Amino acid sequence: MRFMIIVKATKDSEAGVMPSEQLLTEMGKFNEELMKAGVMLAGDGLHPSSKGARVQFSGKKRTVIDGPFAETKELIAGFWLWQVKSKEEAIEWVKRCPNPHPGESEIEIRQVFEAEDFGAEFTPELREQEERLRKKLSLGS
Repeated sequence: MRFMIIVKATKDSEAGVMPSEQLLTEMGKFNEELMKAGVMLAGDGLHPSSKGARVQFSGKKRTVIDGPFAETKELIAGFWLWQVKSKEEAIEWVKRCPNPHPGESEIEIRQVFEAEDFGAEFTPELREQEERLRKKLSLGS
């Protein structure tokens, strides 16, 4: 099972306050543990929403909204993509994680859809296309 581990933003992360050397060291050690255990597939921190944009969809219309975005508690400061056996295992790993921000922090755990989750609508042709794309991604081409 794959899970997206979402580090929620704070006022400091949205203000561009960078993590301390100590936190970077602790996160580096934690990431090494994840890699050694075969759990971590990807992970990165994100710039503040002031450097981002959103695209809103309404039928065929697209509207671009530049950041920053108001609701800090709904924003993402970073993420991991993990491969684990269960949500419980993901929770146990998150509990071992260094606090990603000084003070109060929140990390959200969300399961990633797999091909079989989509049922009959995910036709053999669509599955083949998905497999081709994943193969290209894994080869870096």
